[in-house]
Amino acid sequence: MAKVTKKATTALYPVPAVLVSCGTGAWSNIITLAWVGTLCSNPPLIGIGVQPARYSHRLIREIGEFVINLPSAGQARVVDYCGVVSGRDVDKWAACGLTRAPAVKVRVPLIAQCPVHIECRVRQTLPLGTHDLFIGEVVAVQADETVLDDQGVLDLDKAKPLAFLNGEYRRVGELLGTFGFSKKAEEA
Repeated sequence: MAKVTKKATTALYPVPAVLVSCGTGAWSNIITLAWVGTLCSNPPLIGIGVQPARYSHRLIREIGEFVINLPSAGQARVVDYCGVVSGRDVDKWAACGLTRAPAVKVRVPLIAQCPVHIECRVRQTLPLGTHDLFIGEVVAVQADETVLDDQGVLDLDKAKPLAFLNGEYRRVGELLGTFGFSKKAEEA
């Protein structure tokens, strides 16, 4: 198969499209991010990339906490809106009809309408270039009962996760296998 060399870019896809809440009280804000990823399992660490010029950057830096709210595919319009307007100019909570809900371990509010919330405390900030990487230690995870299966495990068919790739929002699709399925087939 012939390959075409492209310019260096962040060509990784898909990535999650999430709503990160930051700040406290009336000063809380929401930022849409796709530069989000798991960094470590023990301790559980997640990294978010935020441009220093963004309003939310200052809120995360000053408070030292943030919440990653995982929206469902049906919330794509809200995700997009929160990514194209600034919290300096617009109260995104009010504009999108979103509700602040208390977190369990951090002072930052959750977005009640999102099915899953990952509460984080900033452990380290790394300046990388156009973005700073906030490394957050996961201190609590909350999920709506409606997106859990009978064993209390997140059911992705119910949660309808949203992904971002090449400028497009997409719903995550069909199940192709579970962890270790290739090895199990080999042993059978």
